Amino acid sequence: MGSEETPAGEDRSPEHSTVLAVIAVFSALIALGTFFTIPIPPPVFEILWSPTVFLSLAYFTDLGTSFSATAIGGFLGEALNVAYKSGGSPIYPFGMVWSTGPEVLFVYWARNKGIRTLTLAMVAATVFETMGFFLSDWAFYAYGLFGYGSPAGTTAAFWTALPDVPATMLQLVYIPVVLYIIKVATPAFKRLGFER
Repeated sequence: MGSEETPAGEDRSPEHSTVLAVIAVFSALIALGTFFTIPIPPPVFEILWSPTVFLSLAYFTDLGTSFSATAIGGFLGEALNVAYKSGGSPIYPFGMVWSTGPEVLFVYWARNKGIRTLTLAMVAATVFETMGFFLSDWAFYAYGLFGYGSPAGTTAAFWTALPDVPATMLQLVYIPVVLYIIKVATPAFKRLGFER
């Protein structure tokens, strides 16, 4: 009576309402971290701080929860960017889903494999995001799609899209922040029922 411990062999999953609340709250945080950004010159336009949120969330929760929050929050935040900031393309919100959503898979896979593997998984996730943006922008510039101007040909498009690579890779500086968040927030997520 009054014990918080789970009997041996019993699955302690979070309540459905808890999962929905976590998705809603973290979608909002990711949207804010996508909208309020560090501005840089085109073609990337900004560096997001939302990776600190979704990479941490992937460590704490199940895959469905972290992927849902990342995809929803990234889409909504980038849609706000396109609507309220100059220079964005209507394809950007979808790019957030295909480039940042899968990043949680890397962290989720590595979350029980030690700090070194977790860190390498975050690096791999950032490389995945970088290539997702670079390859799609290269194609969009080459064929003049989604407001990326007139068709430029593959060589010119390559050089135009190339600034995506160092700009997005700058997000590697967030890895120590994510590791600190993981250290301090793990007990709170355990209390919510998200056991690893």
